[in-house]
Amino acid sequence: MHSQNHWGGSFEIADGAEDDHSRNMDIDRGALQHQQHHQLDETQQSWLLGPPEAKKKDKYLDLGCVVVKRKLLWWMLWAVLGAFVLIGLPIIIAKSIPKKKPHAPPPDKYTEAVHKALLFFNAQKSGKLPKNNGIPWRGNSGMNDGSTLADVKGGLVGGYYDAGDNIKFHFPLAFSMTMLSWSVVEYSERYKAMGEYDHVRELIKWGTDYLLLTFNSSGNTINHVYSQVGTAKINTTTPDDHYCWNRPEDMSYPRPVQTASSAPDLGGEIAAALASASIVFRDNPTYSKKLVHGAATIYKFARDSGKRTPYSRGNDNIQYYYNSTSYWDEYLWSASWMYYATGNTSYISFATDPRLPKNAKAYMGILDFSVFSWDNKLPGATLLLSRLRMFLNPGYPYEESLMGYHNVTSMNMCMYFPKFAAFNFTKGGLAQFNHGQGQALQYAAANSFLAALYADYMEAVNVPGWYCGPNFMTVDDLRSFAKSQLNYILGDNPMKMSYVVGYGKKYPKRVHHRGASTPKNGIKYSCRGGLKWRDAKGSDPHVLTGAMVGGPDKNDKFKDARISYAQNEPTLVGNAGLVAALVAITQSGRGTGVGAVDKNTMFSAVPPMFPTAPPPPASWKP
Repeated sequence: MHSQNHWGGSFEIADGAEDDHSRNMDIDRGALQHQQHHQLDETQQSWLLGPPEAKKKDKYLDLGCVVVKRKLLWWMLWAVLGAFVLIGLPIIIAKSIPKKKPHAPPPDKYTEAVHKALLFFNAQKSGKLPKNNGIPWRGNSGMNDGSTLADVKGGLVGGYYDAGDNIKFHFPLAFSMTMLSWSVVEYSERYKAMGEYDHVRELIKWGTDYLLLTFNSSGNTINHVYSQVGTAKINTTTPDDHYCWNRPEDMSYPRPVQTASSAPDLGGEIAAALASASIVFRDNPTYSKKLVHGAATIYKFARDSGKRTPYSRGNDNIQYYYNSTSYWDEYLWSASWMYYATGNTSYISFATDPRLPKNAKAYMGILDFSVFSWDNKLPGATLLLSRLRMFLNPGYPYEESLMGYHNVTSMNMCMYFPKFAAFNFTKGGLAQFNHGQGQALQYAAANSFLAALYADYMEAVNVPGWYCGPNFMTVDDLRSFAKSQLNYILGDNPMKMSYVVGYGKKYPKRVHHRGASTPKNGIKYSCRGGLKWRDAKGSDPHVLTGAMVGGPDKNDKFKDARISYAQNEPTLVGNAGLVAALVAITQSGRGTGVGAVDKNTMFSAVPPMFPTAPPPPASWKP
């Protein structure tokens, strides 16, 4: 039996060993001895070093779906770790470093004008003024207004004086608050970007707090509303707000209060003012609910079928100044705002009842009915309802009426362009929406707001424009019209002057305004004693910052004289429209993630859909 030799030979001892020894007898013994020693040394060396090292075999790792070399896997893991260190880690560090927010565009001229235009409202405040009112030459005034009224605790103290006189006309005052509120609802982020958000809200609240005093706003049913404080008789010698020329702080003549037991127009406008403001103040639930309740109460009064006589009819203290020509527009206007404020479908059902636009003559294409103003709310109301269709599209049963309002709005916008010759324009480019009569700028400003707002509505729903007959007009065309009117007001006109006091290098210096023209010098002038300041040739001792005057005539001519009230008297409604238009056109708030309009603010109380038909509209007599 042979045992195996792993080193390449056999260990067996053959039987023929003797013969081999014989054969080797002839070999040199010294040589043999040397060879044996040499072999012994190698053997001994092998014992010390051990067997020769075997070649290492590759190790593999079974990953289930694939078998890979362990060494290759390690190389892959190290490569991933290296890539992370070289590429991923720097990216993580870079992203963790706080980034500076993109800078908003620098304030443009419209933003500068907004800052000034809002200050006019501070100058027009009546009542006990806050310490931070910002108008040093104004003080407390009208502290006894309505003090004899039995149903108004504390009287009718507060509110705003309407213009250059000291009368508080509640109809245009309410409209002014609605306009300011509408602009805040749509463009709150722009107000914030300009740093005017808190300021404009304070101005609105000053007005709505006062409007809540003009009727029993805590009740559910009322039978009258106070429509005016102060009077101005025509051709009289009895001391009143026009016959006298006094600072509000120096008034010593009687200031009677006008009462309306029927006020479908005034009641509707006050309801719109309170309802729109309730949206502005939704972050103050208690006050917002108070406004909504008051709005519902005065709206109910306005809609009373037995009280459909306009508030100004037969009242010489009102109709010469702020006569209301209809109340159907206020019905549509107030119902729209009540719906947005409450989400109550009875309001939208009434607003879309086919009988309402028929009575309001909304579809008759009457030229003057396309002009938005304190007396005609139709263009504003149809735009509000177009908003509902464009953003929510509630469908049946409202679609037919909403589509009609939307079409009317588009037609109204067409009339703004000179190329269609609906209205005259001065050579300098000012639209004559009031046919060349006084106070041209307030109409240009209010309708510029609607134009810019409609452009933003269309842009918000990705609509590039609309057709005026065969002519396609773009949103940029509409904004260009609005800018052209505002630029005219701010100085781009033949007179090369700004019609906003305190804006630009050249502006009116002799404004038809009792408070601005009479110095605060410690002297209390008599009723007629103040006329010396009205007739003075010098500049006003007080700058009525931000006041937009009435504006030039149809030939672009302007006379800077206090006696020229049609051209040189500012008004609340004029400045409210100006502020709204400026905010709608300014670049402040754009480019910082702010949308064109705040689409959702107004709809927060509106149901997202109408799964069932709404309740029938409240009964009413057409």
